[in-house]
Amino acid sequence: MKGRPLRFTPRRDAGLFAYERALAHGGFSPVAGVDEAGRGACAGPLVVGAVILQGGRGRIDGLNDSKLLTPGRREELYAEITERALAWSAIVIPCHDIDRIGLHRCNITGMRRALAALNQRPAYVLSDGFPVPGLDVPGLAVIKGDQVAACMAAASIVAKVTRDRIMVGLHERYPEYGFDVHKGYVTRAHGEALAAHGPCPEHRFSYVNVGRALRNNGDVALEEETEGEVSGEERAEGARA
Repeated sequence: MKGRPLRFTPRRDAGLFAYERALAHGGFSPVAGVDEAGRGACAGPLVVGAVILQGGRGRIDGLNDSKLLTPGRREELYAEITERALAWSAIVIPCHDIDRIGLHRCNITGMRRALAALNQRPAYVLSDGFPVPGLDVPGLAVIKGDQVAACMAAASIVAKVTRDRIMVGLHERYPEYGFDVHKGYVTRAHGEALAAHGPCPEHRFSYVNVGRALRNNGDVALEEETEGEVSGEERAEGARA
């Protein structure tokens, strides 16, 4: 293997590209970052993004954890990432899969799928928070990785923008829930809408608050909304560079 072995963990103040530099120094290049959006929501899909960034002059300035960026800045960076990255992908996992097999399994499976969808094979994988078992390349789970490694920050932006666009689209079908504002997360306004209308087919019925709303008055909401429900296959999508 070319390069020297990786013998240290980069300091947090070494910049977002420190992990990629250290891994390249150890002979691991390119590096893919993978992250998700929607774990904490009770409605809508889970979206997993994976990104391999270019080095040198191909670097993208202003990358950060997607949650720390304004919506407008996320859109700008999303456009840069999808245009300039060596490879990127986004995998959409529908809410009924989360109910059927569980959030964590969907998250790990989505990470594997997003990495497999890249049109370039990484030499190393950095994942945000959770290790991804079963890969044929080495990897490292990094706590709050989207704040310390550029490829994971880019993956978080791809996942977040993709999911936000889906939720805005769902608002057009189910305007009473305000999905365009809270994006399916548990806010007071979302809770009030659930209490008033019951859940719609895009809610995660395995979640306690959604189950409570279903028991209270969800039958009517489901009868009204199930007609024209979009299937998981139709809503699941991926993208690659």
